[in-house]
Amino acid sequence: MPDIQNITILGLGYIGLPTAALIASRGLKVLGVDTKEDVVKTVASGAIHISEPDLDGLVAKVVSSGALTTSTAPRPADVFIIAVPTPIDEDNRPDLSSVNAAVDSIVELLSPGNLVILESTSPIGTTEAIAKKISDRRPELQVGMNGKDNSAVHVAYCPERVLPGQILTELINNDRCIGGITPSCTRMAQRFYKMFVRGACVATTARAAELVKLTENAFRDTNIAFANELSLICDRFDINVWEVIDIANRHPRVNVLRPGPGVGGHCIAVDPWFIIDSAPDLARVMRTSREVNTNKTVRIIERAEALIDDHPYANIACCGLTFKANIDDLRESPAMEVALHLATKYGERIKVVEPNLKRLPDKLAKHGVGFMTIDEALHACEIAILLVDHDEFRMIPLASRRHLDVIDTRGIWQDMPART
Repeated sequence: MPDIQNITILGLGYIGLPTAALIASRGLKVLGVDTKEDVVKTVASGAIHISEPDLDGLVAKVVSSGALTTSTAPRPADVFIIAVPTPIDEDNRPDLSSVNAAVDSIVELLSPGNLVILESTSPIGTTEAIAKKISDRRPELQVGMNGKDNSAVHVAYCPERVLPGQILTELINNDRCIGGITPSCTRMAQRFYKMFVRGACVATTARAAELVKLTENAFRDTNIAFANELSLICDRFDINVWEVIDIANRHPRVNVLRPGPGVGGHCIAVDPWFIIDSAPDLARVMRTSREVNTNKTVRIIERAEALIDDHPYANIACCGLTFKANIDDLRESPAMEVALHLATKYGERIKVVEPNLKRLPDKLAKHGVGFMTIDEALHACEIAILLVDHDEFRMIPLASRRHLDVIDTRGIWQDMPART
């Protein structure tokens, strides 16, 4: 394997920045590239623009040592890692414009022996398409030639599989799935990841690795959909869904997840569409699961509106905005969708409690929404829509919220009547 000294990482978001900092801490020179100048400047100063435990100290350390530098444009390197967003468009189709732009930005910089790794969640065949683009643009390069590590440009796929709030720990300890466009590409990528990953680096093909990532999140989405569908059935028959799940899970081979107001985060709410788009005639369960989870958010909005309309002068506390507990990430958050819908309709009657944010998002603030602590909301409001199970909300005793009419989408206030 060629000697690796310089790494270029394209994308300094929730995955790219922690990955860049971790690799830099292993004694390699890392250039972090982002198209957003404010992100580049923030990281260059040794600060971070995302919230993640222990990341601020690590970034400050590797920036001050010179191991991590930043730029808005890539430079030649031994390894290029693409970690840019891959959202879906209005038709739920994958948008690979950022991936294509990243490849375009490095293709003229490539030289024999380089390794190009895609980490962004992508449809089946994307890694092969990257290799073809490189080959078409640089026909003099041998792309993915087996057994020629020193003369070929190697291309591989290695998806992230980390949990927000534990990213640094999981980047090190989680197993990785690595698929090259040839076995030689796979082996080279494996050797690179073993420089900083303690978990197993499992070899496969590029297409299989792409589908592994999508499978993990489609599986989770389907399991959540079962719980959300069960909650709607329980509502119809006036049965406590939390009790049903707790008792059902006493079966040694049953593990029903807990329902919520929908599904959020960049992965679970998005990735199944990549499979659905690739095989729409076959991915019927996945499509239905997406529809169930999306519809659950709509049903929560309808329930909230019905309760609010029955109390025409009440103030309403929307408790939580993030897509999961105890983080600051709003991506694809169903809680945010519920709060925004209610804010649009009820304006300043809506009060938002989100202990993990320092300020109210602009699209809520423009509707005159109040931003409160939980203590302030308990005093000011008569209705509470509990949308995220933050630790701060779990600690509220019944005596402090007995006066509230509650819609509890997370089942943490079960000591009083709750609707799911």
